[in-house]
Amino acid sequence: MEYLIFDFGYFIFKIMKIFRPLILNFGPQHPAAHGVLRLVVKIQGELIKRVDPHIGLLHRGTEKLIEYKTYLQALPYFDRLDYVSVIANELVYCEILEKIGKIKVPPRAVIIRVLFVELTRLLNHLIAITTHALDVGAFTPFLWAFEEREKIIEFYERVSGARMHANFIRPGGIAYDLPIGLLQDICNFCRQFSDRINEIEELLTCNRIWQRRLINIGILSLDNALDYGFTGAILRSTGLPWDLRIVQLYENYIDQLPFKIPIGFRGDSYDRYVIRIYEIRISLQLILQCIIYIPQGNIRAENFKYVTNIRSDMKISIEALISHFKLFSEGFVFKNKTSYCANEAPKGEFGVYIASNNTNKPYRCKIRAPGFYHLQGLNILSYNHLLADLVTIIGTSDIVFGEIDR
Repeated sequence: MEYLIFDFGYFIFKIMKIFRPLILNFGPQHPAAHGVLRLVVKIQGELIKRVDPHIGLLHRGTEKLIEYKTYLQALPYFDRLDYVSVIANELVYCEILEKIGKIKVPPRAVIIRVLFVELTRLLNHLIAITTHALDVGAFTPFLWAFEEREKIIEFYERVSGARMHANFIRPGGIAYDLPIGLLQDICNFCRQFSDRINEIEELLTCNRIWQRRLINIGILSLDNALDYGFTGAILRSTGLPWDLRIVQLYENYIDQLPFKIPIGFRGDSYDRYVIRIYEIRISLQLILQCIIYIPQGNIRAENFKYVTNIRSDMKISIEALISHFKLFSEGFVFKNKTSYCANEAPKGEFGVYIASNNTNKPYRCKIRAPGFYHLQGLNILSYNHLLADLVTIIGTSDIVFGEIDR
């Protein structure tokens, strides 16, 4: 009898040991080449009870580095933030300088900016969707997407000479005009690229394994999304049609390039996937509209206090040479003023706050990166989900640590 009591007690002890809360280190690691991620996960059995994201392993102090550079010297730092959405980041910084300096951008430069921002959106969403599919177990879409990314990166290279860090958008316009034949090549790319998206959807959208891994996983309510500061596809998956390209007028999106905002109705990972697919198709339409509407004219504003005079020959005109030298060595000065500017980057609302103090360097620079807020919301997205679902939730959050751990 004593032996039976002891055996039963030992059995209960083992059961309690199995189901007691366990603290698990998810990382530090480098998932899908998007930065050093460490999550301290509290699990009970296979269920997640708490996720505590730890950042700081990649910290470069970008904002402080910008405060010690002139306004033009600070521009390339924005290429290194969300390094799969570089031109979208450059656009925000140039827009805030144009806002403070009251610089009017020529119509041709505006359309070219929109054209390359939408190409950048394709780059971002291709990585977001297919690396997520790779994490879940689908390998083929990843290979297809990177074949298409190479074609878009070639367009980057043809206008700027760089494959990733383009440094293409400048205050008052763009760095260089489009080379001959580029618009025709982009048009041909868009026509064949839509077929490739159809192929990716054939593998994923109605795949029962894909649906079981995504539907009702990481459900987010509208109230929680607003409380946590979520933006982009994650916010739109809750049913709120919030897109700064339409809500906040900038770069002629409403005037010449209208489109409908895709929204979800469940707020889960599957809705976020479908919204990104739909946004890819919208971007293709916008790119083709840009090619149709692109006008002739200047590619930079004729405000030589802040913008380089590219039409003057510095070998002949000493005034042009002096102006160019002073602009790139001393920079320009903004009076005491504070301003904030944001736009709809591929991951959500990317914003820049600048305080100027009558010098050639920003007194304070603060960057609002959408991925930072999405990372902090992992706890509410993954509560009471299985540990395997955490990989899916991270994938649909579209996290890149370059912009998070600045």
